[in-house]
Amino acid sequence: MEAFVVEAAPREERGKHAARRTRRTGQVPAVLYGGKHEPIAMAVNARQIARILRSETGHNTIFTVQISGHKDERAMLKDWQVDPVSGALLHVDLLRIAMDVRMRVKVPVHTFGEPEGVKLQGGIFEMVTREVELECLPADIPEEFKVDVSGLTIGKQLRAADLPIDPNKIKLVTDPQRVLAHVVVLKKEEEVAAPEAAAVATEAAPAEPEVIKKGKKEVEEGEEGAEAEKPEKEKKGKEK
Repeated sequence: MEAFVVEAAPREERGKHAARRTRRTGQVPAVLYGGKHEPIAMAVNARQIARILRSETGHNTIFTVQISGHKDERAMLKDWQVDPVSGALLHVDLLRIAMDVRMRVKVPVHTFGEPEGVKLQGGIFEMVTREVELECLPADIPEEFKVDVSGLTIGKQLRAADLPIDPNKIKLVTDPQRVLAHVVVLKKEEEVAAPEAAAVATEAAPAEPEVIKKGKKEVEEGEEGAEAEKPEKEKKGKEK
């Protein structure tokens, strides 16, 4: 594993203007905290931090921070802010690491192979969870988990408990039953049912005007009948 070193210098000035001046020099405002020591505000080399983020171990990389006027510290990237437009680093938080103290980290899960459920049964492969949380010593943190999913058929699932984890060194914090990946069936029945339902609704739509029209006709006929009966009644009255 490659050994990474990040050069840093204590930062006395604070505020937005000071941060901008720091970035113009190729550095990024940062804070180192954790452990039994006080936090240290400093400026770190932006390229070295970016190189760590692009490495195989990514944010789980353990590196050495060389601070002017201080002893070297072992640390990890805890958090970082990036400009949404340019992608440039704006600020980073570094966490002190004690190599003899267990810690919690999130490790990515990658799959390979073509599942039988896709190849032979026409299913669709879905990745549900792309990382799991572990608790272990810093030296035991895995770079990633690579899992062969060739044997997955429709209805079968890859769960967190299926990952190759050494229980003597690593504790799985994520729920062991958490689904990481599975093969599902494309629901064609629902797609067919939707147009049918729309067709039924369209056919049923004219029913209401017909009822109204019919009712109106009956009313009109009733009025005509009443008009026809009126002269008849008046005629009978005269005869009397």
